[in-house]
Amino acid sequence: MKFFSILSLAVTLAAAAPVDVAVESAVLEARQSSTRNELEQGSSSACPKVIYIFARASTEPGNMGISAGPALASALETRYPRNVWVQGVGGPYSADLASNFLPEGTSRVAVNEAKRLFTLANTKCPNSAIVAGGYSQGTAVMASSISELSATIQNQIKGVVLFGYTKNLQNLGRIPNFPSSKTEVYCSAADAVCFGTLFILPAHFLYQTDASVSAPRFLAARIG
Repeated sequence: MKFFSILSLAVTLAAAAPVDVAVESAVLEARQSSTRNELEQGSSSACPKVIYIFARASTEPGNMGISAGPALASALETRYPRNVWVQGVGGPYSADLASNFLPEGTSRVAVNEAKRLFTLANTKCPNSAIVAGGYSQGTAVMASSISELSATIQNQIKGVVLFGYTKNLQNLGRIPNFPSSKTEVYCSAADAVCFGTLFILPAHFLYQTDASVSAPRFLAARIG
């Protein structure tokens, strides 16, 4: 199975286009929010209403990336001002391309890192609502890690959103061993990775609106 990407073409075209000041500002803001560690750095005496854990797509910078992850974070922070901790899955999860070809669609160390963060959220803030998300390879990280969590931690997770789910076909559109009612999968009919292949088409890069509008609405309904 081959992995085809139009990302390099997109970068080339972007570099050749005139740069608008507003676009530059938006890109800078996105890069600055590509790493978030509030769960790891926060105090158990100041737990928020919501803890949001996200796994980025392959090759994205930081531990949140610069697309779906920060977009969803911003929407949640608007809904719950100063009452959300945002945490990206980083460290052992390098978001490298090669790990997409492993049986789980990501590396075992990445899955274990996500499990560690979910466990930390439970032990540090057992009364906070946990929500989670993943994009592309990050969906595989979330699917495997959440399916292996204890019932106690799974019960604390109120909702999970997956964008461009690379294991969508294999896992029948859900996360194994986790309630489908708590899961929302965003998979375009034109996104080939959602249908059992790692063939990357333009639709795989078009989940920004879902991350900004539909996904936070779903999670907010689950959080209550």
